[in-house]
Parts: sequence; structure tokens; C-alpha cells
Amino acid sequence: MCDRINILYEKKPCYDIVFSKDFHGLVKELTDLGIKDRKVCIITDSNVSSLYGDEIMRILDGNCKKNVLFTFPAGEENKTLDTIKDIYTFLIQEKFDRKDLLIALGGGVTGDITGFAASTYLRGIDFVQIPTTLLAQADSSIGGKTGVDFDGYKNMVGAFYMPKLVYMNVGVLKTLDDRQFFSGFAEIMKHGLIKDGMFYEWLLEHMYEICDRDMDTLLEMVERSCNIKKLVVEKDPTEKGDRALLNFGHTIGHAIEKYKNFTLTHGECVALGAVAAAFISWKHEWLSKDEYYEIRDMFVPFNLPISIEDIDPQEILKLTKSDKKMEGDSIKFVLLKKVGKAVIDRTVTDDDILNALSEIHYIEDCE
Repeated sequence: MCDRINILYEKKPCYDIVFSKDFHGLVKELTDLGIKDRKVCIITDSNVSSLYGDEIMRILDGNCKKNVLFTFPAGEENKTLDTIKDIYTFLIQEKFDRKDLLIALGGGVTGDITGFAASTYLRGIDFVQIPTTLLAQADSSIGGKTGVDFDGYKNMVGAFYMPKLVYMNVGVLKTLDDRQFFSGFAEIMKHGLIKDGMFYEWLLEHMYEICDRDMDTLLEMVERSCNIKKLVVEKDPTEKGDRALLNFGHTIGHAIEKYKNFTLTHGECVALGAVAAAFISWKHEWLSKDEYYEIRDMFVPFNLPISIEDIDPQEILKLTKSDKKMEGDSIKFVLLKKVGKAVIDRTVTDDDILNALSEIHYIEDCE
């Protein structure tokens, strides 16, 4: 039995997000999409292919016209137009047409790449998301954002393109290493901070079950988190207004991610950016000092950083100015009025950012 929520686009039903502890319901969901007379291409990376590629191929065997597997090298460094070109070539060789289907099997990189390829191949082909990381389940697989990095700038080329289905199997989270699992938790925490103070408190209360990866707890956590993102995305599907609230922690986080040449995970950078944004919120006298420190310290039990060594604050400031969230000369910075209520602020100054970077910059005492 699978739980589900439906995403609306322009107030019309668009696609279902299905929640499960296994892949048992996947064939029915895909059959309902009419795959019997369609070719299906599973797109995945070299890590996930060895874990779940064969299993999904077996599920598809006999249930579609033809199923093929495309595997690209794992890693953010391969989230490029070159990989998209390789996918186009593969699909052309396999004679895929507009009636056929792509499946993104993997984390956020795979989902973004597959979605962008789907949005542009033959001017649009259907695709399905099967996210296999907590980061992708909590965030990147929902809402239709697709794209690739360009010359080191994250997600600079892309499109809004909705999937036909998102199938969440929280059972796959058992195979993640601790670093990748907790990286995804940064986005879960973000959703509570920006929109739902009660969910934030629930995360505090279920800390041990989350860290132990209790399946029932993870199922509820992912579903509640997705519901928060659903409400934001439905209100503003193409990020012309409130959807920008989902960028809490990302302005400084993306700058750190690029400065560190992607040696930190996305979630680790979002956690650092969230601490910095909460610090600015305190200095703007929206959060109390105690609220700021509670938010900061909440990342610690989930193995997420709240400080960082070896950064150049001036260089990171420059990188924030090259972020796609810039509007003219101002940054759309997401701050917290309180826990559970975020706002878009355009008054954050260079000094505000530098002071926040000073707060999270750990300098070892050499004496």
C-alpha cells in the first residue's frame, strides 16, 4: 500500500508523488502511465546503477515495449551539457520518439540531468523521477526544476519541466552512507524552518529515530517535508515569488559549494548557509539570540557543519554576487522572521554577509 500526494500545476492535477518502503508498487504506477507500448530509458549514475539498475530493469521487463539503461559517471562534475549530449546521442541511436519515457534513477544530479534532457529532446518527452537519496526525495525531485551546471556555476542552464510521476522508496535510504544521508536532512530542516514550526519541533522530538533510519519515521518525515514543498511550488511553480523561500541557506551555501570546488556536499553547504542566514535574521532583530543558537545547534546532532575552516570571506561574497538569485545589484536573500516563517529580503548588505561569514568561519587558535 502506497501513500500519495498530488501536485497541482496552474490549479490542475499534474503528477502524483508516491511514498513507499519498497519498489513493489512501481510497476502498477508505471503501467498506469501507459508504458506497455512505449520504450523506456533508465538514466542513472555509476554508483546507483550497481545498486538498483538491474532491479528496475527487471521490474520493467515484459511491462514495456523496450527498456534500456544509460549510465553516466557519478559526481557533480558530470552535471554538464556534455552529459546531456551523450544522452541525446544514446536516445537517437535507440530510436526514442516523443511517445517514449525517461526514468531518472538516482540523486539530485541524475534527476536534474534527466529532467533537462527530457525537456529538450524532441522538444519534450515524458519522464519519471525515482529519487534514491534523501536530498533528492526531500527537495530536488519535486517541483519541476531541471538543469546542469555551466563553467562551475550551479544550475545556470535549465528549464521548468514537470515529471509524470515521482516514486519515493524510503527503503533505499538504508544504502546511503552517513554523510549522504545527513546531507539530505539539511533540506528537511530547511522546510520546517521556512514554513512549519510544528514540523521543526517534530524533527527535534524524533532525532534518534531519524538518525537510526527507522523506516516508519523516515516515511512520515519525507511525506511531511514533501507536503511543505508541494504547497510552495503549487503557489509559485516558476519561482516568480514565494517559491524563492525554498532558497533559504542557498545563497551563501552555493557560494561556499563553488569556493570549495564541490568537495563539500550540497546539504553541508546548505547547513552552513542556513546558519549564516539565521545569524543575519538575529542581527536584523527578527530572531532572538536564543532562537538563533537553537537553530545553529540543531544541525550538530545530524552530523551537519555549523562552521568551516579555510575560506576567504571576500571571495565568497564575490561568488554570492554571481548567483542566479541576483536581481540587478541586489540579492534576494531569504531570512527568518521566526521559526516557521521565512521572508524574502533585499536589504542584506555586503557587511551583513561578511559578518555572517565571520560567524561561521572557524579559525584554529594556534597559541
